[in-house]
Amino acid sequence: MPLEVMNSPFNQDQADLLNRLLPTLNEKQKIWLSGYLSSAATEADTAVQVPETGGQTQETTVEATREITILFGSHTGNCQALADEYAGKLKEQDYQVTVSSMDDFKPKALKKVEDLLVLTSTHGDGDPPDNALSFYDFLFSKRAPKLDGVRFSVLSLGDSSYEFFCQTGKDIDQKLEELGAERIYPRVDCDLDFEEPAGEWFDGVLALLNEQKAGSGSQAPSATSQSVQADDTPVYSRAHPFHAEILENINLNGRRSNKETRHLELDLEGSNLSYEPGDSLAIFPENDESLVDQLIKEMGWNPEESVPINKDGEIRSVREALLSTYETTCLTKPLLEKAQTLTDNEQLTELLEDSEQWKAYIYGRDLLDFVQDFGPWKGTVHDFIGILRKIPVRLYSIASSQAANPDEVHLTIGALRYEAHGRQRLGVCSIQCAERASHGDQLSVFVQKNPNFKLPENPEAPVLMIGAGTGVAPYRSFLEEREETEAPGKNWLFFGEQHFVSDFLYQVEWQRWLNEGVLTNMDVAFSRDNEEKVYVQHRLLEKSAEVYQWLQDGTYVYVCGDEKYMAKDVHEALITIAEKEGNMSREDAESYIDNLRKEKRYQRDVY
Repeated sequence: MPLEVMNSPFNQDQADLLNRLLPTLNEKQKIWLSGYLSSAATEADTAVQVPETGGQTQETTVEATREITILFGSHTGNCQALADEYAGKLKEQDYQVTVSSMDDFKPKALKKVEDLLVLTSTHGDGDPPDNALSFYDFLFSKRAPKLDGVRFSVLSLGDSSYEFFCQTGKDIDQKLEELGAERIYPRVDCDLDFEEPAGEWFDGVLALLNEQKAGSGSQAPSATSQSVQADDTPVYSRAHPFHAEILENINLNGRRSNKETRHLELDLEGSNLSYEPGDSLAIFPENDESLVDQLIKEMGWNPEESVPINKDGEIRSVREALLSTYETTCLTKPLLEKAQTLTDNEQLTELLEDSEQWKAYIYGRDLLDFVQDFGPWKGTVHDFIGILRKIPVRLYSIASSQAANPDEVHLTIGALRYEAHGRQRLGVCSIQCAERASHGDQLSVFVQKNPNFKLPENPEAPVLMIGAGTGVAPYRSFLEEREETEAPGKNWLFFGEQHFVSDFLYQVEWQRWLNEGVLTNMDVAFSRDNEEKVYVQHRLLEKSAEVYQWLQDGTYVYVCGDEKYMAKDVHEALITIAEKEGNMSREDAESYIDNLRKEKRYQRDVY
């Protein structure tokens, strides 16, 4: 009997489709389909029979576990690493989890999300990281949907020395609430020492999810299982850095240069650390001894007195703690605010009431300046050290290919020295490497993965590399890798510095690669060699037609170095090139360059 609307639960279209299908099936196919439909119906049924007193039964509906979506916006890779770590822990507890960068997530699908966890850093002066721009713009556009039924929580990473600390996370957190989503756990804003507060945020979110899952009638998951190493091989990381011996420490600049750029080669043998071109090496630096000793003398502290340095109760002497654990060279607004409780100096209160004044004050000053300016100080050394933040690790773009240099990693570090407020100022890590780290000494390091700055998977794809100063470091690793793997793709380098004679970093290597054909083109800009300053963006514009043709041919574009000036000027130059050579409007040219970014063909490592 044919199926009809009157004798079946199907509508007319469904009945017509089934009437065409069923006569074509043999007996085996019909039996298989019947069993398949029966099994699917059983799995989809969420009603379970719960025995009652007296042996009778009643139906109790069990709510299915809500799917968790983790979105990350990451510049250096920290948020992405945390997102992957937390997704793994949730999956171990039988949660359904989707992880994606904000750029790869389809914004229109946001209204279909159930539980949303957002992990994002803040870049520059309160801007979203590059791989969060599209999502961020969509969220704040008129196209953003109402998010009733969506639950969320935000983890924000930042640097409290910037005025717009964790601004991207704050913006997204507020906007999600405005769109109707329900905040299930408060936003946590993390400073550079983010590990503990980030872990506490996740533990809080997980406890709430487990509580709600148990309350829904589903079986609450057990505690997160701990992965066990198959052997005793040590795993080196941020929490357990490797002590790498310095093999070489060379000044790359000529004698007449007003710069000092160190080339460091470190021994990684026995570390099991691996890296790819584009990754960074993190160094745990130590403060300058003379600055620490002046600070201790100014405050009248006993350098040998013991102080706790973490929640686990680890103890160090005051001097050791200030040398290796706490930041002494950078002032932040949160530090000034906390210090108000330790002094009666009203000038500090007045300073904090004027945003322009406190921003001007902290620029170029350090902790010694601060304690001299706003004393006398109350409380113990424990009280004062308790308001300091930990020394942040320093990230340096790796300047070598591990395929070409097994068991080694190379770095390019510019020594920072400048005069401010009547005193010589020194970069913490750069001067440690330049003046206090010699052949045979050790540095505490770990590898910081950067999935947002990677060579194309296709070795035939052309590569265009733009950098100034130490921003050229990752391109040395790129070319070493392309040479080692015999990648056939073309390579074009734009490099800028002050003087050709004294500042042409890795000149011999670039010229060798150029002669051997590994480097297809090289254009340089030495800004102080002529009356009119010339920078890399000017060289790009001079080669406008050829650059555009490379873009049309599928080139991957990389920018590394100073964000405030160089990277912005290069970005503008690329838009100008697209506008001119592609005969586009300004809006279309901007869209063209933005599409390169979305396609992962325009990647930046800027600071």
